[in-house]
Amino acid sequence: MLQLARRRLRQLRRAWHSEIRAIASRGSVRPRTVLYESFAGNGALCNPEAIFRELLRAPDMADLRHIWVLDDPKRHHDIRREFAGDPRVRFVKYRSAAYFRAIATSGYLINNATFPHEFGKRAGQTYLNTWHGTPLKLMGYDMPNGAIEAANTLRNFVSADFLLSQNEFMTRQMYEQAYRLRGAFRGLILEEGYPRVDRQVIDQNEFLDGRALLEAAGIELGGRNIVLFAPTWKGDSFSSPDDDAMQLIESARQLQSLLGSEQYVVLLKTHQAVHQLAAARPEFRSLLVPNDIPTNVVLGLTSTLVTDYSSIFFDYLQSERPIVFFTPDVAEYSASRGTYFPPEELPGPVCVEVAQVAASIRAQAAEGADSPWATTRRDWRERFLPRDDGSSASRVVDAVFRGVLDPQRALSVTSDTRVPVLLHLGGMRSNGITTSALNLLSSIDHDRFDVSIVIGKPWSAQQRANQGLIDPRIRQFHRAGGMNGSKVAHLLRRLSQASARPEDHRALASQARLWDAEWKRCFGDLRFGAVADFSGYSPFWATLLLHSPGSTRSIWMHNDMASEEHRLIRGRKRMRRSLRAVFALYSQFDRLVSVSDSLSAVNRSALAESYHLDPAAFVSARNLVNESRVLTGIGANLADLAGHPLDEETQLPLVPGWVDDLATHEQKNWFVTVGRFSTEKNQARLLRAFAKVHELRPDSRLLIVGYGPLRSTLERTAENLGLAESAFVVGPYANPFPIMAAADCFVLSSDYEGQPMVLLEAAITGLPIVSVDFGSIEDALPEGEMRVVDQTDDALAEGMLAFLDGQVGPAHLDVAVYNAAALREFDDALIGVRRPGNTRRA
Repeated sequence: MLQLARRRLRQLRRAWHSEIRAIASRGSVRPRTVLYESFAGNGALCNPEAIFRELLRAPDMADLRHIWVLDDPKRHHDIRREFAGDPRVRFVKYRSAAYFRAIATSGYLINNATFPHEFGKRAGQTYLNTWHGTPLKLMGYDMPNGAIEAANTLRNFVSADFLLSQNEFMTRQMYEQAYRLRGAFRGLILEEGYPRVDRQVIDQNEFLDGRALLEAAGIELGGRNIVLFAPTWKGDSFSSPDDDAMQLIESARQLQSLLGSEQYVVLLKTHQAVHQLAAARPEFRSLLVPNDIPTNVVLGLTSTLVTDYSSIFFDYLQSERPIVFFTPDVAEYSASRGTYFPPEELPGPVCVEVAQVAASIRAQAAEGADSPWATTRRDWRERFLPRDDGSSASRVVDAVFRGVLDPQRALSVTSDTRVPVLLHLGGMRSNGITTSALNLLSSIDHDRFDVSIVIGKPWSAQQRANQGLIDPRIRQFHRAGGMNGSKVAHLLRRLSQASARPEDHRALASQARLWDAEWKRCFGDLRFGAVADFSGYSPFWATLLLHSPGSTRSIWMHNDMASEEHRLIRGRKRMRRSLRAVFALYSQFDRLVSVSDSLSAVNRSALAESYHLDPAAFVSARNLVNESRVLTGIGANLADLAGHPLDEETQLPLVPGWVDDLATHEQKNWFVTVGRFSTEKNQARLLRAFAKVHELRPDSRLLIVGYGPLRSTLERTAENLGLAESAFVVGPYANPFPIMAAADCFVLSSDYEGQPMVLLEAAITGLPIVSVDFGSIEDALPEGEMRVVDQTDDALAEGMLAFLDGQVGPAHLDVAVYNAAALREFDDALIGVRRPGNTRRA
């Protein structure tokens, strides 16, 4: 009961916050209010803090009001105490109602990381994302699993008006390449250095004041030189930071012991992701740098920096003082995350043991200004800190708040001759649409198209595996979080969908605001020449893509859509309501793209009159086939395929008996089919037909490969027909191609199909093919490449017997010719001439 009560409370809190956001989003933006957030409220820190203080000093900015986001206002005593009497400055708690109101109404938004999933920039807001360092470790799409881990960062970046860059390397390598912003980001990249580094440029009084801050925090300096140990965070996901606190403190204490306590004091500065873990441990108090003291203030007090893969060393280059890199896990880290520079190129000695670190600190302290390491540090400073001269904050304020831009430093990266396109791929589950999408993305002309895709955040292992196959050149948006808006607005949205009122999302002002805001939340300020719902089954996604500003819009029809509407799933027509809502939206798309000419005719005949659709909008573009995937897959050993059942005790794969029989054949003839176990595939008809074949030819065998809700039904059907030893329902197999290649004939028994990709794959393996007739079969393969029979048990059995009698020859497919034609069709369908009737309301 307590757990249920807590869940209900969380639901109520989310609903309340949703209403707060909805109310705030209808209010006016306050053009002279600035909101600052650093590391999700982990303090008044980093570049936002330096910009905040610059604005406070500026006479012409005295009218500004400032809001700081803090994760727990009770923790951050110093900043609250400093501005307790200043009416211009106030504080809000991260993710509180006041926080969401402030995000929705502040004229300026400044963040050094990311706003949460609920954030969507409004008209009249200016968003500056400063980020928090020149990267040494790989970022964005350059790091393992980067597309998933970087999804919210990319969403924030494309929403920003300004991105702050410390140097050219950061602009090119991180923003343009690692986060795929080249050709997409519509704001400006300010290559003006980092305001936070201004805090390192201090005089003697500021030096003494800084040391006094550390002393007041309980750290005994005693006139000693500060050695700052500032390692990065070693985790892979910000949602689950690793607690390596004890290892850090042990290294710091060992270094202090080796250096002695007369000349040096070793302080520890942890990454923001683990600071709270460290601050909660009493053993850290004597050496942990408090989070409320800006890191760059501490760097200005530091005589030697010890770090590993942290970007902090780039800032410290401004001082030209010694740097030591402590990387005991360099091989492991390089393999799991990676860095942009190899260890031998770094501007300081690289050590794997604490004793080496201590020796390097002493050695560098004794070196002169012309030593090799000092020369290397100067070279790196010139390369990576060319604008960190103590005035970065004033130049950033000039650009963002005064509109004074240096054309050499305010960079646009939108110039691109390619056509920007956005494709919605669906749920990324293992099915024909996902396979077709992956095949397309691996073959599309990336010199002609700048391709982005959008999917829901992949949660299951299957979805993540399929997402991992997406071509790395493609920009990925993973929609996370829910649609903003009031409960009343969402009720109207659902009623409109249920009533199939297709114009409501545009005609009703509240609905238009709702959908436009969701587009902005997902895609920021991006613009696409063409958008396509490549999945084509979801009214939500179809509607959202119709709110793409100024795009040509297409929706794909991968199947006989009228038949899909009536498909039974667990005894019910579960897609009927959602597909009718999709059909009602068809008239607002420029093109309705079926995946073959014959299927286009089927869909046009079934839907054009009923939904008042322009027949000219129906076009076709065949799916592409991945020949290398098939041919590579064929080479796998049947016994080693992932998908065999597991032993209940050992959980090791059990190789089924049919595998050996298929591999050896033993004078048997094997039929095979591959597909989802669902009603429209009608594998039950295949079993009944095969029973007739088997009665006449006992040496025949049948494999039904796939997965789905009808598995147990098909197994019972086989058993009832007396086929338990000759017909096998197996799978799922991620790689079914060795099974297909080892069989003798492929059979398709579907009631209807879109473009059956499995027939193309069967043709690549050279299998003879027998298929029942359905609306789109006539152009599924080149003429004469398969035997097509009526949709009856007897006709299918006759076709299978015809193969056994040598009357059905192997199928063939010239993949190069086929794919080239399919790509031309895709180009025409995606970016053909827009129909004037579909111009979106401004």
